[in-house]
Amino acid sequence: MPRSVNAVASRARRKKILKAAKGYFGRRKNVLTVAKNAVDKAMGYAFVGRKLKKRAYRQLWIARINAGARINGTTYSKLMHKLTTNKIDLNRKSLADLALNHPDSFKAVVKAAK
Repeated sequence: MPRSVNAVASRARRKKILKAAKGYFGRRKNVLTVAKNAVDKAMGYAFVGRKLKKRAYRQLWIARINAGARINGTTYSKLMHKLTTNKIDLNRKSLADLALNHPDSFKAVVKAAK
């Protein structure tokens, strides 16, 4: 019986890695073993980067809410505490958008929290 190696799947796996390594410098783009290591490292960085992006956006929203709150005579922590005690459920993303683009609406939210 002839030996079966499934060359189609093997080639597809290799092509997938080399396609992901397209644009890399030197052997990282065309030597399979080097490209595999480079792609694995890049995928790890991409995974971590997606988590860091969420963290960075949350920091940005908090800074914007704090700036808007201080204009209206309170601080971020006091405002968030008052919002939770008065059961006003607005997330930080929408509060930051109100503080930046709709200051009158944000002022109304701050007044409702007091």
